[in-house]
Amino acid sequence: MIQAGSAAGSAELATANLRRGTVMRRPPGTAGSRPTAMVRLIDRVITGLMLLAVTCIFTVSSAMLTNWKIHYLTAGGNFNEKLHPATYFTFLAFFLLLIRDGDPIGGLERMFSGARIVLVYLLCWLSLLVEMLVLERPFTVIIDTFLLPPVLCLVIWRLAPVQRKPLVWALHVTILLNIVLGYYEYFSGHRLIPLTLGDVVVLGEWRSSALLGHPLTASGVVAGYILALVFRPAICPPAVLRLALVTFSLASLMVFGGRTALVTVLSVIGCAAALGVFRVVRGGRVPLPSVIAALCLLFVAAAAIFAALDVGFFDKMLLRFSSDKGSTFARFATFDLLTHFDWNELVLGPNPVRVAALQNTYGLKFGIEDFWVSCILQFGIIHTILLSVGLTALFTEILRRASGAAWAILLLILTIAASSVSFSSKNIQLAQFIVLITLFLPRERVPTSATRIHVKPRPVPV
Repeated sequence: MIQAGSAAGSAELATANLRRGTVMRRPPGTAGSRPTAMVRLIDRVITGLMLLAVTCIFTVSSAMLTNWKIHYLTAGGNFNEKLHPATYFTFLAFFLLLIRDGDPIGGLERMFSGARIVLVYLLCWLSLLVEMLVLERPFTVIIDTFLLPPVLCLVIWRLAPVQRKPLVWALHVTILLNIVLGYYEYFSGHRLIPLTLGDVVVLGEWRSSALLGHPLTASGVVAGYILALVFRPAICPPAVLRLALVTFSLASLMVFGGRTALVTVLSVIGCAAALGVFRVVRGGRVPLPSVIAALCLLFVAAAAIFAALDVGFFDKMLLRFSSDKGSTFARFATFDLLTHFDWNELVLGPNPVRVAALQNTYGLKFGIEDFWVSCILQFGIIHTILLSVGLTALFTEILRRASGAAWAILLLILTIAASSVSFSSKNIQLAQFIVLITLFLPRERVPTSATRIHVKPRPVPV
Protein backbone atom coordinates (compact mmCIF):
# COMPACT_ATOMS: atom_id res chain seq x y z
CA MET A 1 0.00 0.00 0.00
CA ILE A 2 2.90 2.38 0.77
CA GLN A 3 4.53 1.71 -2.61
CA ALA A 4 1.22 2.18 -4.38
CA GLY A 5 0.65 5.48 -2.59
CA SER A 6 4.11 6.85 -3.43
CA ALA A 7 3.74 5.74 -7.05
CA ALA A 8 0.40 7.53 -7.27
CA GLY A 9 1.96 10.65 -5.75
CA SER A 10 4.82 10.57 -8.29
CA ALA A 11 2.36 10.19 -11.13
CA GLU A 12 0.31 13.17 -9.91
CA LEU A 13 3.50 15.25 -9.51
CA ALA A 14 4.63 14.40 -13.04
CA THR A 15 1.18 15.28 -14.39
CA ALA A 16 1.27 18.62 -12.59
CA ASN A 17 4.71 19.37 -14.00
CA LEU A 18 3.52 18.57 -17.51
CA ARG A 19 0.54 20.89 -17.09
CA ARG A 20 2.88 23.69 -16.01
CA GLY A 21 5.16 23.00 -18.97
CA THR A 22 8.01 21.78 -16.71
CA VAL A 23 9.65 18.42 -17.37
CA MET A 24 11.75 16.88 -14.61
CA ARG A 25 14.87 15.53 -16.30
CA ARG A 26 17.70 13.51 -14.90
CA PRO A 27 20.94 15.54 -14.74
CA PRO A 28 23.05 14.89 -17.81
CA GLY A 29 25.75 12.26 -17.66
CA THR A 30 24.44 10.48 -14.56
CA ALA A 31 23.47 6.91 -14.02
CA GLY A 32 20.91 7.13 -11.27
CA SER A 33 22.25 9.98 -9.16
CA ARG A 34 26.03 9.64 -9.57
CA PRO A 35 28.10 10.36 -12.71
CA THR A 36 29.79 7.40 -14.33
CA ALA A 37 33.56 6.96 -14.35
CA MET A 38 33.74 7.90 -18.04
CA VAL A 39 31.80 11.12 -17.46
CA ARG A 40 34.08 12.06 -14.55
CA LEU A 41 37.10 11.48 -16.77
CA ILE A 42 35.62 13.63 -19.54
CA ASP A 43 34.85 16.36 -17.00
CA ARG A 44 38.50 16.37 -15.88
CA VAL A 45 39.69 16.57 -19.49
CA ILE A 46 37.28 19.46 -20.20
CA THR A 47 38.55 21.31 -17.12
CA GLY A 48 42.15 20.71 -18.19
CA LEU A 49 41.49 21.95 -21.72
CA MET A 50 39.77 25.09 -20.47
CA LEU A 51 42.62 25.67 -18.03
CA LEU A 52 45.03 25.55 -20.97
CA ALA A 53 42.75 27.83 -22.99
CA VAL A 54 42.52 30.49 -20.26
CA THR A 55 46.27 30.33 -19.66
CA CYS A 56 47.03 30.71 -23.38
CA ILE A 57 44.59 33.60 -23.77
CA PHE A 58 46.54 35.67 -21.23
CA THR A 59 50.09 34.47 -21.93
CA VAL A 60 50.40 33.56 -25.63
CA SER A 61 50.14 36.67 -27.80
CA SER A 62 50.38 37.16 -31.53
CA ALA A 63 53.78 38.82 -30.97
CA MET A 64 54.98 35.70 -29.16
CA LEU A 65 53.74 33.46 -31.98
CA THR A 66 55.51 35.67 -34.52
CA ASN A 67 58.68 35.52 -32.42
CA TRP A 68 58.40 31.72 -32.51
CA LYS A 69 58.30 31.87 -36.33
CA ILE A 70 54.64 30.85 -36.42
CA HIS A 71 52.75 32.58 -39.25
CA TYR A 72 49.80 33.68 -37.16
CA LEU A 73 49.63 37.24 -38.49
CA THR A 74 52.34 37.16 -41.11
CA ALA A 75 51.95 35.91 -44.67
CA GLY A 76 52.63 32.28 -45.50
CA GLY A 77 52.41 29.17 -43.39
CA ASN A 78 49.74 26.48 -43.06
CA PHE A 79 46.11 26.87 -42.03
CA ASN A 80 46.95 25.37 -38.61
CA GLU A 81 49.23 28.33 -37.89
CA LYS A 82 46.45 30.86 -38.49
CA LEU A 83 44.46 29.91 -35.37
CA HIS A 84 45.38 30.76 -31.80
CA PRO A 85 46.23 27.81 -29.49
CA ALA A 86 43.37 28.85 -27.17
CA THR A 87 40.94 28.32 -30.05
CA TYR A 88 42.02 24.69 -30.41
CA PHE A 89 41.71 23.99 -26.67
CA THR A 90 38.30 25.71 -26.44
CA PHE A 91 36.83 23.89 -29.42
CA LEU A 92 38.11 20.54 -28.11
CA ALA A 93 36.41 21.25 -24.77
CA PHE A 94 33.24 22.26 -26.62
CA PHE A 95 33.28 18.98 -28.59
CA LEU A 96 33.82 16.89 -25.46
CA LEU A 97 30.99 18.74 -23.74
CA LEU A 98 28.67 17.75 -26.59
CA ILE A 99 29.58 14.05 -26.56
CA ARG A 100 29.87 13.87 -22.77
CA ASP A 101 26.52 12.14 -22.35
CA GLY A 102 26.52 10.23 -25.63
CA ASP A 103 23.89 12.54 -27.10
CA PRO A 104 25.51 15.38 -29.12
CA ILE A 105 22.19 16.71 -30.43
CA GLY A 106 20.68 16.71 -26.97
CA GLY A 107 23.83 18.32 -25.57
CA LEU A 108 23.61 21.07 -28.17
CA GLU A 109 19.93 21.59 -27.33
CA ARG A 110 20.68 21.83 -23.61
CA MET A 111 23.54 24.24 -24.29
CA PHE A 112 21.37 26.67 -26.24
CA SER A 113 18.14 26.14 -24.31
CA GLY A 114 19.05 28.81 -21.79
CA ALA A 115 21.05 30.98 -24.21
CA ARG A 116 18.92 31.21 -27.35
CA ILE A 117 19.90 34.81 -27.95
CA VAL A 118 23.47 33.62 -28.65
CA LEU A 119 22.04 31.99 -31.79
CA VAL A 120 21.38 35.51 -33.12
CA TYR A 121 25.07 36.28 -32.80
CA LEU A 122 26.07 33.00 -34.47
CA LEU A 123 23.73 33.67 -37.39
CA CYS A 124 25.28 37.11 -37.87
CA TRP A 125 28.73 35.56 -37.71
CA LEU A 126 27.71 32.90 -40.25
CA SER A 127 26.55 35.56 -42.71
CA LEU A 128 29.92 37.28 -42.31
CA LEU A 129 31.69 33.98 -42.98
CA VAL A 130 29.67 33.47 -46.16
CA GLU A 131 30.68 36.94 -47.37
CA MET A 132 34.36 36.22 -46.69
CA LEU A 133 34.18 32.95 -48.62
CA VAL A 134 32.23 34.40 -51.55
CA LEU A 135 34.60 37.36 -51.91
CA GLU A 136 37.59 35.03 -51.42
CA ARG A 137 39.02 36.94 -48.50
CA PRO A 138 40.96 35.46 -45.54
CA PHE A 139 38.38 34.18 -43.07
CA THR A 140 40.60 33.06 -40.17
CA VAL A 141 40.47 36.63 -38.85
CA ILE A 142 36.83 36.18 -37.83
CA ILE A 143 37.40 32.84 -36.07
CA ASP A 144 39.70 33.95 -33.26
CA THR A 145 38.23 37.45 -33.04
CA PHE A 146 34.49 36.75 -33.25
CA LEU A 147 33.82 32.98 -32.94
CA LEU A 148 36.09 32.12 -30.01
CA PRO A 149 34.26 34.45 -27.52
CA PRO A 150 30.76 32.85 -27.79
CA VAL A 151 32.20 29.33 -27.69
CA LEU A 152 34.11 30.25 -24.54
CA CYS A 153 30.86 31.50 -23.01
CA LEU A 154 28.93 28.35 -23.93
CA VAL A 155 31.58 26.09 -22.39
CA ILE A 156 32.16 28.13 -19.22
CA TRP A 157 28.43 28.46 -18.55
CA ARG A 158 28.12 24.65 -18.58
CA LEU A 159 30.96 24.09 -16.11
CA ALA A 160 30.24 23.27 -12.50
CA PRO A 161 31.55 25.62 -9.78
CA VAL A 162 34.24 23.12 -8.84
CA GLN A 163 35.42 23.10 -12.47
CA ARG A 164 35.51 26.90 -12.66
CA LYS A 165 37.64 27.30 -9.54
CA PRO A 166 41.00 26.36 -11.17
CA LEU A 167 40.16 28.63 -14.10
CA VAL A 168 39.60 31.56 -11.72
CA TRP A 169 42.94 30.90 -10.04
CA ALA A 170 44.66 30.67 -13.43
CA LEU A 171 43.12 34.01 -14.37
CA HIS A 172 44.48 35.68 -11.22
CA VAL A 173 47.94 34.17 -11.68
CA THR A 174 48.32 35.00 -15.38
CA ILE A 175 47.15 38.62 -15.00
CA LEU A 176 49.40 39.25 -11.99
CA LEU A 177 52.29 37.59 -13.84
CA ASN A 178 51.81 40.02 -16.72
CA ILE A 179 51.75 42.95 -14.29
CA VAL A 180 55.01 41.83 -12.66
CA LEU A 181 56.66 41.36 -16.06
CA GLY A 182 55.37 44.78 -17.10
CA TYR A 183 57.15 46.40 -14.16
CA TYR A 184 60.30 44.43 -15.03
CA GLU A 185 60.26 45.60 -18.66
CA TYR A 186 59.64 49.20 -17.66
CA PHE A 187 62.42 49.52 -15.06
CA SER A 188 64.98 47.29 -16.81
CA GLY A 189 64.41 48.60 -20.33
CA HIS A 190 64.52 45.03 -21.63
CA ARG A 191 61.54 43.73 -23.58
CA LEU A 192 60.90 40.00 -23.20
CA ILE A 193 59.18 39.65 -26.57
CA PRO A 194 59.85 42.07 -29.46
CA LEU A 195 56.87 44.32 -30.12
CA THR A 196 55.60 43.56 -33.63
CA LEU A 197 52.74 44.82 -35.76
CA GLY A 198 52.27 42.12 -38.37
CA ASP A 199 55.82 41.37 -39.54
CA VAL A 200 57.14 44.84 -38.59
CA VAL A 201 59.26 45.12 -35.43
CA VAL A 202 58.54 48.33 -33.49
CA LEU A 203 61.65 49.89 -31.96
CA GLY A 204 62.00 52.68 -29.42
CA GLU A 205 58.75 51.92 -27.56
CA TRP A 206 59.02 52.45 -23.79
CA ARG A 207 55.60 51.01 -22.91
CA SER A 208 55.63 47.49 -21.50
CA SER A 209 53.63 44.70 -23.10
CA ALA A 210 54.65 41.64 -20.99
CA LEU A 211 53.18 38.41 -22.39
CA LEU A 212 50.09 40.13 -23.82
CA GLY A 213 51.89 41.30 -26.96
CA HIS A 214 50.89 44.96 -27.07
CA PRO A 215 50.80 47.78 -24.48
CA LEU A 216 47.17 48.68 -25.26
CA THR A 217 46.08 45.06 -24.94
CA ALA A 218 47.89 44.73 -21.63
CA SER A 219 46.46 47.97 -20.24
CA GLY A 220 42.94 46.94 -21.29
CA VAL A 221 43.21 43.58 -19.52
CA VAL A 222 44.64 45.14 -16.36
CA ALA A 223 41.94 47.83 -16.40
CA GLY A 224 39.24 45.13 -16.58
CA TYR A 225 40.92 43.29 -13.70
CA ILE A 226 40.93 46.46 -11.58
CA LEU A 227 37.24 47.13 -12.22
CA ALA A 228 36.38 43.53 -11.36
CA LEU A 229 38.26 43.78 -8.06
CA VAL A 230 36.69 47.13 -7.15
CA PHE A 231 33.08 46.31 -7.98
CA ARG A 232 33.05 42.62 -7.01
CA PRO A 233 34.77 42.25 -3.62
CA ALA A 234 33.87 38.54 -3.52
CA ILE A 235 36.68 37.90 -6.02
CA CYS A 236 39.18 38.59 -3.22
CA PRO A 237 37.35 38.71 0.14
CA PRO A 238 40.24 39.94 2.38
CA ALA A 239 39.95 43.73 2.14
CA VAL A 240 43.66 44.37 2.77
CA LEU A 241 44.76 41.96 0.03
CA ARG A 242 42.17 43.32 -2.39
CA LEU A 243 43.31 46.90 -1.77
CA ALA A 244 46.92 45.86 -2.33
CA LEU A 245 46.02 44.17 -5.63
CA VAL A 246 44.04 47.20 -6.83
CA THR A 247 46.91 49.57 -5.98
CA PHE A 248 49.53 47.29 -7.55
CA SER A 249 47.45 46.90 -10.71
CA LEU A 250 46.45 50.56 -10.96
CA ALA A 251 50.07 51.70 -10.79
CA SER A 252 50.96 49.24 -13.56
CA LEU A 253 48.78 51.19 -16.00
CA MET A 254 51.57 53.78 -15.91
CA VAL A 255 54.11 51.25 -17.20
CA PHE A 256 51.76 49.87 -19.85
CA GLY A 257 50.94 53.39 -21.01
CA GLY A 258 47.27 52.93 -21.89
CA ARG A 259 45.72 56.40 -21.65
CA THR A 260 42.20 55.26 -22.56
CA ALA A 261 42.24 52.44 -20.01
CA LEU A 262 43.67 54.69 -17.28
CA VAL A 263 41.17 57.50 -17.82
CA THR A 264 38.24 55.08 -18.04
CA VAL A 265 39.18 53.26 -14.82
CA LEU A 266 39.75 56.49 -12.88
CA SER A 267 36.49 57.96 -14.19
CA VAL A 268 34.40 54.91 -13.30
CA ILE A 269 35.95 54.54 -9.84
CA GLY A 270 35.64 58.31 -9.27
CA CYS A 271 31.95 58.27 -10.18
CA ALA A 272 31.35 55.32 -7.86
CA ALA A 273 33.20 57.08 -5.03
CA ALA A 274 31.24 60.30 -5.60
CA LEU A 275 27.99 58.34 -5.50
CA GLY A 276 29.06 56.76 -2.22
CA VAL A 277 29.87 60.17 -0.71
CA PHE A 278 26.51 61.50 -1.90
CA ARG A 279 24.73 58.66 -0.14
CA VAL A 280 26.60 59.43 3.08
CA VAL A 281 25.71 63.12 2.80
CA ARG A 282 22.05 62.15 2.42
CA GLY A 283 22.17 60.30 5.72
CA GLY A 284 23.61 56.91 4.86
CA ARG A 285 25.40 55.13 7.69
CA VAL A 286 29.07 54.17 7.43
CA PRO A 287 30.99 52.19 10.07
CA LEU A 288 33.47 54.39 11.93
CA PRO A 289 36.44 51.99 11.31
CA SER A 290 35.76 52.24 7.57
CA VAL A 291 35.85 56.06 7.72
CA ILE A 292 39.13 56.01 9.66
CA ALA A 293 40.66 53.50 7.24
CA ALA A 294 39.52 55.52 4.22
CA LEU A 295 41.07 58.74 5.58
CA CYS A 296 44.35 56.97 6.36
CA LEU A 297 44.47 55.43 2.92
CA LEU A 298 43.72 58.79 1.33
CA PHE A 299 46.72 60.40 3.04
CA VAL A 300 48.96 57.42 2.24
CA ALA A 301 47.87 57.51 -1.42
CA ALA A 302 48.54 61.26 -1.65
CA ALA A 303 52.02 60.80 -0.18
CA ALA A 304 52.77 57.91 -2.55
CA ILE A 305 51.63 59.90 -5.59
CA PHE A 306 53.83 62.88 -4.67
CA ALA A 307 56.77 60.55 -4.08
CA ALA A 308 56.24 58.87 -7.47
CA LEU A 309 56.05 62.28 -9.16
CA ASP A 310 59.27 63.32 -7.46
CA VAL A 311 61.22 60.29 -8.75
CA GLY A 312 59.78 60.67 -12.26
CA PHE A 313 57.62 57.51 -12.31
CA PHE A 314 54.79 59.33 -14.12
CA ASP A 315 56.95 61.33 -16.52
CA LYS A 316 56.67 59.06 -19.55
CA MET A 317 52.95 58.59 -19.05
CA LEU A 318 52.37 62.34 -18.72
CA LEU A 319 54.24 62.86 -21.99
CA ARG A 320 51.71 60.51 -23.61
CA PHE A 321 49.02 63.08 -22.86
CA SER A 322 51.03 66.07 -24.06
CA SER A 323 52.62 64.39 -27.12
CA ASP A 324 50.75 61.37 -28.45
CA LYS A 325 53.00 60.79 -31.49
CA GLY A 326 50.25 61.45 -34.00
CA SER A 327 47.58 59.27 -32.41
CA THR A 328 45.01 62.08 -32.43
CA PHE A 329 45.79 62.86 -36.08
CA ALA A 330 45.33 59.17 -36.91
CA ARG A 331 41.79 59.25 -35.48
CA PHE A 332 40.84 62.27 -37.61
CA ALA A 333 42.47 60.65 -40.67
CA THR A 334 40.43 57.51 -40.03
CA PHE A 335 37.12 59.28 -40.68
CA ASP A 336 38.57 61.23 -43.61
CA LEU A 337 39.54 57.89 -45.14
CA LEU A 338 35.87 56.97 -45.62
CA THR A 339 35.35 59.88 -48.03
CA HIS A 340 37.54 58.19 -50.63
CA PHE A 341 35.03 55.37 -51.18
CA ASP A 342 31.62 55.53 -52.82
CA TRP A 343 28.52 53.86 -51.40
CA ASN A 344 28.74 50.88 -53.74
CA GLU A 345 32.14 50.01 -52.28
CA LEU A 346 31.13 50.59 -48.68
CA VAL A 347 28.03 48.37 -48.78
CA LEU A 348 29.97 45.09 -49.00
CA GLY A 349 33.43 46.42 -48.28
CA PRO A 350 35.95 47.97 -50.67
CA ASN A 351 38.90 46.22 -52.27
CA PRO A 352 41.41 45.33 -49.51
CA VAL A 353 44.35 46.31 -51.75
CA ARG A 354 42.93 49.81 -52.24
CA VAL A 355 42.20 50.15 -48.52
CA ALA A 356 45.78 49.17 -47.66
CA ALA A 357 47.17 51.67 -50.18
CA LEU A 358 45.07 54.52 -48.77
CA GLN A 359 46.04 53.56 -45.20
CA ASN A 360 49.71 53.88 -46.11
CA THR A 361 49.00 57.25 -47.75
CA TYR A 362 47.31 58.52 -44.58
CA GLY A 363 49.95 57.03 -42.31
CA LEU A 364 47.55 54.39 -40.93
CA LYS A 365 49.54 51.31 -41.90
CA PHE A 366 49.41 50.03 -38.30
CA GLY A 367 45.62 50.02 -38.20
CA ILE A 368 42.47 52.13 -38.15
CA GLU A 369 41.84 53.30 -34.59
CA ASP A 370 38.08 52.78 -34.54
CA PHE A 371 36.32 49.44 -34.45
CA TRP A 372 33.26 50.39 -36.51
CA VAL A 373 35.15 52.33 -39.20
CA SER A 374 37.61 49.49 -39.58
CA CYS A 375 34.77 46.95 -39.85
CA ILE A 376 33.10 49.03 -42.57
CA LEU A 377 36.31 49.05 -44.58
CA GLN A 378 36.81 45.31 -44.06
CA PHE A 379 33.32 43.84 -44.18
CA GLY A 380 31.06 46.63 -45.48
CA ILE A 381 28.17 48.52 -43.91
CA ILE A 382 25.67 45.65 -44.07
CA HIS A 383 27.83 43.17 -42.20
CA THR A 384 29.06 45.82 -39.78
CA ILE A 385 25.43 46.41 -38.80
CA LEU A 386 24.82 42.66 -38.53
CA LEU A 387 27.96 42.23 -36.45
CA SER A 388 26.89 45.07 -34.13
CA VAL A 389 23.47 43.44 -33.71
CA GLY A 390 25.13 40.11 -32.99
CA LEU A 391 27.51 41.60 -30.44
CA THR A 392 24.57 43.34 -28.75
CA ALA A 393 22.76 40.00 -28.50
CA LEU A 394 25.87 38.26 -27.14
CA PHE A 395 26.51 40.87 -24.47
CA THR A 396 22.83 40.91 -23.55
CA GLU A 397 23.12 37.23 -22.66
CA ILE A 398 26.46 37.75 -20.92
CA LEU A 399 25.08 40.60 -18.78
CA ARG A 400 22.00 38.53 -17.97
CA ARG A 401 24.26 35.86 -16.47
CA ALA A 402 26.70 38.30 -14.81
CA SER A 403 26.59 40.54 -11.78
CA GLY A 404 26.04 44.27 -12.01
CA ALA A 405 29.80 44.87 -11.98
CA ALA A 406 29.93 43.62 -15.59
CA TRP A 407 28.48 46.95 -16.74
CA ALA A 408 31.72 48.69 -15.76
CA ILE A 409 33.77 46.32 -17.92
CA LEU A 410 31.27 46.72 -20.77
CA LEU A 411 31.82 50.49 -20.62
CA LEU A 412 35.57 49.84 -20.80
CA ILE A 413 35.09 47.56 -23.82
CA LEU A 414 33.04 50.17 -25.70
CA THR A 415 35.58 52.90 -24.92
CA ILE A 416 38.48 50.77 -26.14
CA ALA A 417 36.55 49.76 -29.28
CA ALA A 418 35.85 53.39 -30.17
CA SER A 419 39.41 54.62 -29.59
CA SER A 420 41.76 51.91 -30.88
CA VAL A 421 42.19 49.12 -33.42
CA SER A 422 40.89 46.69 -30.75
CA PHE A 423 38.65 43.92 -32.12
CA SER A 424 38.74 45.07 -35.74
CA SER A 425 42.04 43.24 -36.29
CA LYS A 426 42.90 39.60 -35.82
CA ASN A 427 43.37 39.11 -32.07
CA ILE A 428 41.81 37.54 -28.98
CA GLN A 429 41.17 40.75 -27.03
CA LEU A 430 37.39 40.31 -27.05
CA ALA A 431 37.85 36.78 -25.72
CA GLN A 432 40.02 38.16 -22.89
CA PHE A 433 37.30 40.54 -21.72
CA ILE A 434 34.63 37.86 -21.96
CA VAL A 435 36.70 35.44 -19.88
CA LEU A 436 37.10 38.18 -17.27
CA ILE A 437 33.34 38.69 -17.05
CA THR A 438 32.23 35.04 -17.16
CA LEU A 439 34.77 33.79 -14.60
CA PHE A 440 35.08 36.76 -12.24
CA LEU A 441 31.57 38.21 -12.36
CA PRO A 442 28.96 35.43 -12.45
CA ARG A 443 25.53 36.28 -11.15
CA GLU A 444 24.79 34.95 -7.70
CA ARG A 445 22.28 32.13 -7.84
CA VAL A 446 19.45 32.86 -5.46
CA PRO A 447 16.82 30.12 -5.21
CA THR A 448 13.32 31.42 -5.81
CA SER A 449 9.98 30.03 -4.83
CA ALA A 450 9.33 29.17 -8.48
CA THR A 451 12.29 26.76 -8.53
CA ARG A 452 11.29 24.93 -5.36
CA ILE A 453 8.90 21.98 -5.51
CA HIS A 454 6.72 21.55 -2.47
CA VAL A 455 4.93 18.23 -2.26
CA LYS A 456 2.14 18.02 0.24
CA PRO A 457 2.47 14.80 2.24
CA ARG A 458 -0.23 12.30 1.51
CA PRO A 459 -1.82 10.16 4.20
CA VAL A 460 -0.53 6.63 4.05
CA PRO A 461 -3.12 3.92 4.57
CA VAL A 462 -2.20 1.48 7.27
